[in-house]
Amino acid sequence: MPRLKSPSISPHFDVIVVGSGAAGLYAALCLPTHLRVALVTKNTINMGSSNYAQGGIAAAVDPSDNPFLHLEDTLKAGVGLCDYEAVKFMVENAAEAIAHLVEMGVAFDRKGEKLAMTLEAAHSRPRVLHSADTTGRAIIDTLVAKVLERPNIQVISQAIALNLWLAPQKDRVQGISLLHQSKIQWLKSSVVVLATGGGGQIFAQTTNPEVSTGDGTAIAWRAGAILRDLEFFQFHPTALTKPGAPHFLISEAVRGEGAHLIDEKGYRFAFDYHAAGELAPRDVVSRAIFHHLHKTSSDPTHAHVYLDLRPIGPERIRYRFPNIINVCQQWGIDVFQEPIPVSPAAHYWMGGVACDLMSQTSIRGLYAIGETASTGVHGANRLASNSLLECLIFAAQLSRIEIEPNLVARDSDISQINSDWNREMEQIEAIRQMLPSLMWESAGISRHEELLNQALYQVNRWRDSLASFEIVKFLANLLPNEMIELNSTNAEEQLRITAETLNLLDLGYLILKSSMSRAESRGGHYRSDYPKTSNDWNVHTLIQGDRLWKSSTKIKSKRLKIKSIGS
Repeated sequence: MPRLKSPSISPHFDVIVVGSGAAGLYAALCLPTHLRVALVTKNTINMGSSNYAQGGIAAAVDPSDNPFLHLEDTLKAGVGLCDYEAVKFMVENAAEAIAHLVEMGVAFDRKGEKLAMTLEAAHSRPRVLHSADTTGRAIIDTLVAKVLERPNIQVISQAIALNLWLAPQKDRVQGISLLHQSKIQWLKSSVVVLATGGGGQIFAQTTNPEVSTGDGTAIAWRAGAILRDLEFFQFHPTALTKPGAPHFLISEAVRGEGAHLIDEKGYRFAFDYHAAGELAPRDVVSRAIFHHLHKTSSDPTHAHVYLDLRPIGPERIRYRFPNIINVCQQWGIDVFQEPIPVSPAAHYWMGGVACDLMSQTSIRGLYAIGETASTGVHGANRLASNSLLECLIFAAQLSRIEIEPNLVARDSDISQINSDWNREMEQIEAIRQMLPSLMWESAGISRHEELLNQALYQVNRWRDSLASFEIVKFLANLLPNEMIELNSTNAEEQLRITAETLNLLDLGYLILKSSMSRAESRGGHYRSDYPKTSNDWNVHTLIQGDRLWKSSTKIKSKRLKIKSIGS
């Protein structure tokens, strides 16, 4: 099979941004225009989770609201683990970020001359700006158009970052290795920005797109970066649940507008679990559905409840939720006549690569933004519609970046490889299929030490068994600055599947280890054997390499300073 020819890519950039969701796109646009920027995207430029964000973007910009109220709501949702300074910074800069989006051409819905606001769960005021029910798409489309106009930004599509390229002293990054169009090559840069999104594909049921395999978090961990609070995963309570259909997210805004959660008998069960009913925080609503299905169904894993939009006026539904109407119609559901079958699905990862207010990680030159990062604004449970805002606020910090000199890469050595990994791929693909089900059953909505232990044992067995595979050893032994030409596009696809599977196995190990260590329930982490929240655990879980410890130390600006208070 002939090799695809790669378009010319410079071996040297000032900044490499990995990921093209809202965080990556906005970061590329905020970077000074004299810098040469590579924007690496695993699929096409607009295929990340941001594109699917329906509900909107939270910001206290209405005269009846203020940033302090937004801060209070965010801290309350985060259950004691938010970083106060990070949240304060985000809410105080929200108005400026919204103004910038409007200036760029994002068409938010309006009520007369004013921006329209809706109420979402756990917000004390209507402060969620929206563009019908495709807010993420509206923002992404605008940002993509702006990026493509910038001559200093080179978009590298259909490419996957394999590993960070560290300086010989291992104290700073100096680029990445990249799998792109039947080649593996090393791109040198002074700064690498990880904006690869979340890792929802680690779970069998997720609203995340197929590209969400937690690549940035995994490669940062392998490079020695400090990760934080990986046990906190948000499960969205209302994902479309119908055989053959994707787990399409039915926005929280639907419940904010007045939709009811009901069971097979039409009973509004959510009030049995929380006084706010359907408008309780997401983790509470997800557990309410989980527990209700275990009470009422003989097969709770595959059962569902219903989201009834009929209490909302038909014209209001048509105005606010045209995309939800269309998707449900595609799967034979008329939202005006019948409720939508829904169940929880993995949606958003609060944990990630620990970073400061400048988005800098514990490795010099390495930055993390968006869902890849742990900025401290979400704590144990993200407040609805804060994720797009976080992307913009912390990506904008890169406008203040100071580039340290980086030696120009020497000419690459070029070698060719003839691969025969077909036999190994069968087992790798089998593990890729089994891992999400294992994680859903053991580290999903409800966790227990025994199941976590069993799953960790299995994940470690898989990791150990793959270490001897030729394709895995090939990826592990790549030499910096050596360009490798593959003999076929099939080999490229095999390497991509293997790289993603290894990333997911690493994430599985990290999530399970973190979940086992936190002997309490808080936010997105629920332990049935420790159902109460404990003051002893009002601390962060930190991982660097295989070392896990807990700390209450705040993330400082400029440098990450973390003091261990126990292993």
